[in-house]
Amino acid sequence: MFLTLFSGLIISVTNAQDSTKIYSIEANAREQVDAAVKKAAKDNKHVLLMVGGNWCKWCKMFNKFSHDDAQIDSLLKVDFVVEHINFSKENKNLDLMKQLDFPQRFGFPVFVLLDAKGNRIHTQQTGYLEEGQGYSKEKVMEFLEQWSPKALLPDQYLK
Repeated sequence: MFLTLFSGLIISVTNAQDSTKIYSIEANAREQVDAAVKKAAKDNKHVLLMVGGNWCKWCKMFNKFSHDDAQIDSLLKVDFVVEHINFSKENKNLDLMKQLDFPQRFGFPVFVLLDAKGNRIHTQQTGYLEEGQGYSKEKVMEFLEQWSPKALLPDQYLK
């Protein structure tokens, strides 16, 4: 009896953790991107599109990792407008994926960076940011710093 009750509790806790919804299946991805670009232009930031789905363990892990680490959370908030773009069997957002040169080819999650005008400037396979069974703080910080708006200013490199 105790073992059954304990097993049920473990399953309930696990399911509660797995039920985190960071992607909206019904959202209009084009409208999400347009709103993010508009905000990025206003705030002098880049847009970081995190393409994936609620079915994606690594997507949920990155979302938690990036919010739980104060330095990474700060880098994201200072330099990027982050938008979660759904890719699932229910809604693959194929029109947007085509416009973004099919980032799903890299697996999930995949990051697509846009400048404040909506131009794609980089697509990042997140496997390069992993370490062991999670993400590397150093690799993620380096990625965010190297793709920040400030890092792409030509004046820094022409001196």
